[in-house]
Amino acid sequence: MSTDVDQRALHWERTKRLMFVHIGIWFVFSFVVHWFAPQLNGMSFMHFPLGYYMAAQGALVVFVIQLFVFVRQQDAIDHECGVAED
Repeated sequence: MSTDVDQRALHWERTKRLMFVHIGIWFVFSFVVHWFAPQLNGMSFMHFPLGYYMAAQGALVVFVIQLFVFVRQQDAIDHECGVAED
């Protein structure tokens, strides 16, 4: 019984840590990059101002990649803690 409780606690701690890391990444690409867009526009990427590119394309690409990475990492946590679905 104690082992099951320990596994659940471990699972929740690892899941919570993963969630906060991904929320931090999301925050950076949702807000921080856009706050500094005027300064980033001094540089260019593919002949577009970098601030525009990050707001219009870069953030969306990061969000999609982040989604797949999160699912893969959460699945690994689930398997290691014995709560994975078949």
